[in-house]
Amino acid sequence: MSPVNKQAVAAAFGRAAQSYSQHDELQRLSARGLLAALGEGHFMQVLDAGCGPGGNSRYWRATGSRVTALDLSAQMLDEARQQQSADRYLVADIEAIPLEDALFDLVWSHLAVQWCTSLSQALRELYRVARPGGAVAFTTLLESSLPELNQAWRAVDAQPHANRFLSHEQVTQALAGWRYRSEVQTVTLEFSDALSAMRSLKGIGATHLHAGREKKPLTRGQLQRLGLAWPQDRGRFPLSYHLFLFFFQLFFYSDLFLSKIRSLFKISENDALFFFF
Repeated sequence: MSPVNKQAVAAAFGRAAQSYSQHDELQRLSARGLLAALGEGHFMQVLDAGCGPGGNSRYWRATGSRVTALDLSAQMLDEARQQQSADRYLVADIEAIPLEDALFDLVWSHLAVQWCTSLSQALRELYRVARPGGAVAFTTLLESSLPELNQAWRAVDAQPHANRFLSHEQVTQALAGWRYRSEVQTVTLEFSDALSAMRSLKGIGATHLHAGREKKPLTRGQLQRLGLAWPQDRGRFPLSYHLFLFFFQLFFYSDLFLSKIRSLFKISENDALFFFF
C-alpha cells in the first residue's frame, strides 16, 4: 500500500471533531461487537489507540481503568479532553507510538488502523506496548464496505469516491504468524436519502481519499442520479460496513524464563514473547 498522508487524515478528522458524536452510530454499534469478542475482564491500564472524541475511552474509564487516549488529530483529542474521557492524552501515530514497551493491560483500537499505511506495522506497535498477560483488540473495515455508495457513484462518474480497504485475505496475510481470534461482522445503517448517507461519512471525518479527490461541489443533477442509482430497501437508503474484529491474548511468562530465551536467541523481550506465537 502507498504511504498514507497522515497530515491530511488528521485534518479531515479534525474538521469533524465537533460533529462526530452526532454521526457515530456505526462506531457505537461495532464497539459492542468488539466488546463481546473481548469478553469480561478488568484492565487496569488501557490504551485507546485512535480514540476520536473519546467515546470508548469514557467507557473504559467508567469501568475503573486508567486510560491513555491516543489520536492522530489534536482536535479530536481536544473533544475527548473536554469530556474528561481519559487520564492521559497523546497526539501520535499508531504506527509509531512514542511510548515504552509493555505498559498496558489492554490495547484497544476501534476503527482506526484502516488509516495506517501498514497493518502489520500497526499491529507490531499495538503488541509492543501491551503487557505480558494483557490483550490487543482492534476492528478495521474490509474492502467490501460501502457497496451502496460505490454502486451509486458509478452511475455518475468513474472517479473513486471511497477508499479501497484491505480485503479479508490481505488482512489475514498481515496477521500471519499470530494466534488470534477473529470475527467478521456486517453493520448496515439506513438513511432517508442518499445525501444523508453521505453526510454521515462527512460527519465522522471519513472523507480523506488516499488517491485524492477533485474539489467540486455536488450538483443537483449528480445528487438526483445518485439517489436513483442507490440500491434502496423499502424506501430507505442503506450503507453497509464489513468489519474485521481481532483479539489477541499475550500469555504471561516469568522474567527468568524470558531472560533465558533472550540469552539463548539473542533477541529483545518483546521478540522473546513473540517467539511463542
